[in-house]
Amino acid sequence: MEAVNVFEHQKKEKTNPGIKNSFPVTGMTCAACASSVESILLHTEGVNRASVNFASSSVLVEYEKGLSPNQLQNALREVGYDIIIDAENPSEVQQELQQKHYQDIKSRTIWSAILTLPIFVLGMFYMQWEPGKWISLVLTFPILFWFGRSFFINAFKQAKHGKANMDTLVALSTGIAFLFSVFNTFFPEFWLSRGIEPHVYYEAATVIITFISLGKLLEEKAKSNPSSAIKKLMGLQPKTLKIIENGEEKEIPISSVQVGQTILVRPGEKIPVDGEVSKGNSYVDESMITGEPVPVEKIKDEKVFAGTVNQKGSFQFTAEKVGGETLLSQIIKMVQQAQGSKAPVQKLVDKIAGIFVPVVLVISIITFIVWMSVGGDNAFSQALLTSVAVLVIACPCALGLATPTAIMVGIGKGAENNILIKDAESLELGHKVNAVILDKTGTITEGKPVVTNVHWKDKLENQNEYKEILLTIESQSEHPLAEAVVNHFKDEKIEKTEIASFESITGKGVKAQTENGSKYYVGNHKLMVDKNIQISASLRQTAESLEEQAKTVIFFSNEKQVLAILAIADKIKETSKKAITTLQERGIQVYMLTGDNNKTASAVAKQVGITNYQGEVMPSEKAGFVEKLQADGKIVAMVGDGINDSHALAQANVSIAMGKGSDIAMDVAKMTLITSDLQSIPKALELSKRTVLGIRQNLFWAFIYNIIGIPIAAGVLYPVNGFLLDPMIAGAAMAFSSVSVVANSLRLKRVKL
Repeated sequence: MEAVNVFEHQKKEKTNPGIKNSFPVTGMTCAACASSVESILLHTEGVNRASVNFASSSVLVEYEKGLSPNQLQNALREVGYDIIIDAENPSEVQQELQQKHYQDIKSRTIWSAILTLPIFVLGMFYMQWEPGKWISLVLTFPILFWFGRSFFINAFKQAKHGKANMDTLVALSTGIAFLFSVFNTFFPEFWLSRGIEPHVYYEAATVIITFISLGKLLEEKAKSNPSSAIKKLMGLQPKTLKIIENGEEKEIPISSVQVGQTILVRPGEKIPVDGEVSKGNSYVDESMITGEPVPVEKIKDEKVFAGTVNQKGSFQFTAEKVGGETLLSQIIKMVQQAQGSKAPVQKLVDKIAGIFVPVVLVISIITFIVWMSVGGDNAFSQALLTSVAVLVIACPCALGLATPTAIMVGIGKGAENNILIKDAESLELGHKVNAVILDKTGTITEGKPVVTNVHWKDKLENQNEYKEILLTIESQSEHPLAEAVVNHFKDEKIEKTEIASFESITGKGVKAQTENGSKYYVGNHKLMVDKNIQISASLRQTAESLEEQAKTVIFFSNEKQVLAILAIADKIKETSKKAITTLQERGIQVYMLTGDNNKTASAVAKQVGITNYQGEVMPSEKAGFVEKLQADGKIVAMVGDGINDSHALAQANVSIAMGKGSDIAMDVAKMTLITSDLQSIPKALELSKRTVLGIRQNLFWAFIYNIIGIPIAAGVLYPVNGFLLDPMIAGAAMAFSSVSVVANSLRLKRVKL
């Protein structure tokens, strides 16, 4: 099978890109706010591009060099928003503000619920009890104008910009219901003299505030910790390092290091900056860059990178890239930009509300005018009752519950199936995914090198003795693959023996001598050739076959002949092929990108049935490929498990991390598969499909109720049968619509994925 080069695409030409910066934003409370921030910045002179990510509360701005961040800040401050620019660590300041905001919403929601309960009981079961109206009035006032004040403030902000959203609808309906109820409490005789019962609607107003506050609380919780991935990435770089100056060892802070300085790295230490090995050798764990589990040998003139971890040997290297120039710093910057570059997904309900609110207002005003013209003696009372009934029945409770209830049930259903979903956006988008990119190591494969095959020479006696010698030799070896051999023989309950001497042969393997003077070698084919050791025809053929399967072959011999060959590979998970086939059957294109060599990539791709794959891929190239697919109009899901995948995960429409992978990958990703089983991916996409269907059904029911209810509330049946909808019945109808929406959402629980 030939590899399909997935990187063959033309690069877009950029004209005058200017300065690109990501800033934390404060003061945003809904998706419409994100749109306002974006619009204000785009209308600021000198700004070329602005893209707000509501989920991470950040904005990516591309502006001309003559413009300062202070000017951007002033433009936003004028309309009630702000960006953090003057703090040492802006993300940390933003996180503190977010946490404070979350705690504020939490306490307001709790107190609102506590005070709403007695109002609800009085309104539903003791509506004729006169003192109950006054008790409800006293309790409603703080719920609306203290705990629910944000709805009225935000509605006012939106109105100033000529916009409307859910907050507008909440503020209008609850405010009018409250004022109408206050009038009926103080002046009941106004209605009684006209033969009309003066009802109050305190419970309708307070229940709406409490329900919507709960939705806001859940939303805020989902986006309360966006920057932890960046913090962890930054933590990969050590704070101090050791330099060699005039032959002496000296410890300096990372900020003071200069290009050209000689840096000392001991076993187990993180490499502080990028550079080139000048003295010594070791094995370095580069999984944060390549994703590959096997440490890489580093000898003189080899490149080393910041954030990677030195294994057993000590070495010195010359610093080449420091500060913001290191590969780790570039990865941090790319993740930050990718997280902030996605345009906000305008919540469906907010979009609807933007049209719905003005329409309801117009209907309410028209209703009032019509009744004033044709109402006769009771024109004013009937006009007031019908226009209030329109506003009450149009109350957005069912509309507000449509999305959050379905999402809550969907997230719960995901958790039952070992899928942790971080935010609603990925759950909403999952059903549109038509391209899935898989990392190899730790995603398709187990992510841990194991011995897959052991072949001994034909008719070999004393095999157990040889196993003991091989185990003892590998136990003393520093080579990362030796650990896989040791684990294999330990599982077989093989015991160690004694060896007299042990010698490492750089780049080839090891040599050992037993107490009786017998010499043994463990290493690659090159070592066998150098020592003129015979390899039987059957073992040679087996070794070639195993290498074609992209396995690493190790030879074990005495002075004369090869006694055994061992194949080491990263084992493919049992369920990977089935999951990939399921995705392909659903018409989803599956790609594999890996930092491993092309030969291994080809072998793994062939085994699992993937035709589009590429090996030796850098982290930024993975993200570049995601961008390329997005530019082609695809909705991309990226599945990875390592730090090297974090940029691509941040860039993808739907990001999925493996539960056994790195914390950073899980932080960046919007979904995490607890079991690391790829079969959870088709399940997650199916869950998204069912959840979105539930949301659409909910919105349909919420709207049908409004389409039928609003004309009846306006009095269209009055000329036919003299029926006028009492606002109290309108309130009950509103409650019923909410119950039907919740009940429909709960149906998701019974769905089989």
